[in-house]
Amino acid sequence: MSGKGKYLLWLLAIAIALSSLLPRCELPQVSAEERIFLGISLEFLGSYELPKTNFADTPVSGISAIAYDRRLDRIYALSDDRSEGAPARFYTLRLDPEKPDIEIEKVTFPIGPDGNYYPWGAIDPEGITITPDKTIFISTEGIAGTDIAPAVEEFDIQTGRWQRRLPIPKRYIPDGVGDKQQQGVQENRGFEALTINPTGTVPSAGEPLRLFVATESALAQDRDPDAVGMVNARSRWLHYLVGYGRPQVLSEHFYLLDPPPPGALFHGLAEIVAIDRGGHFLSLERSFGFLGFSAKIFQVATGAASDISGVTSLKGDLTGLNPIRKQLLLDLNTLGITLDNLEGMTLGPRLPDGSKSLILVSDDNFRDDQVTQFLLFSLQGLKN
Repeated sequence: MSGKGKYLLWLLAIAIALSSLLPRCELPQVSAEERIFLGISLEFLGSYELPKTNFADTPVSGISAIAYDRRLDRIYALSDDRSEGAPARFYTLRLDPEKPDIEIEKVTFPIGPDGNYYPWGAIDPEGITITPDKTIFISTEGIAGTDIAPAVEEFDIQTGRWQRRLPIPKRYIPDGVGDKQQQGVQENRGFEALTINPTGTVPSAGEPLRLFVATESALAQDRDPDAVGMVNARSRWLHYLVGYGRPQVLSEHFYLLDPPPPGALFHGLAEIVAIDRGGHFLSLERSFGFLGFSAKIFQVATGAASDISGVTSLKGDLTGLNPIRKQLLLDLNTLGITLDNLEGMTLGPRLPDGSKSLILVSDDNFRDDQVTQFLLFSLQGLKN
């Protein structure tokens, strides 16, 4: 062997010896779940019941959705009154999370495109979300066999004046009632959940918004004939771009509901809340039946979900299609309190420890034996 070869072998031997003396540096093992979901948790802080009351000659009842306005530190609470007890409306509330205490400051009546309040049988308000442009969007659930079609409409937040309606794909419009219905939202299972990607506190100056609306359960054409009852229900989830030009549907996904609890008479996706701009959400699934009310909050990730815009039916085998991913964050039945009909959920003000608050509200269905229940949580681990 040449002198040069011996020299190279000598260097290699030294390198091997030195490497054995250095501490081993291993990359941390990260599971697929950790890559998909955020490291967040919920801490229950307390509950509050809003007493039965009237405000401005309207019953403060049927609160089906809430949205928090950071600029004004106010909550907008939507009543699902179909203009029966009073015109369709939403309330402005002031919430003190440290007491807790709720003060009703104002009621606003949305004004339809014809310049009038919505008459009885023209709207079924179920979801509300706020934009940085001093407007709100309200979703109408849609009722088969009536003039109430599923809709998402924008209103001025101060005056209630109608601004515009988002285009709804034809497949969501009911074509019949009961067993004769082959297409569209089912009775009391339409557009319940509504949210907008987190935005700043100043007007968007034309910056497009990403709005999401989801059905409470499967469309008529998506009902699985092999499933029993509400098992394996597949909700549809629309993703809109709202801003430049005409609003448009960017994509559509499907969301698998958890199996309903024993004795459930109704089970569905009641609310979604966007928690960042990276496709992470919270979802609220709510059930009621012979054993009372129950609810679960999930963390949701849409990033790897298939676009089903071209899928006419979600019946049967869905091999090759990826649903929206979800992970249980909290089973509310473990809180040790009696739950009511929880339907609304919003990120609220920051708490003294710097964490975001999460607020839930129940719809008392205008019944004397139910309550308007507010639940307050600290959402730990959310960066923004």
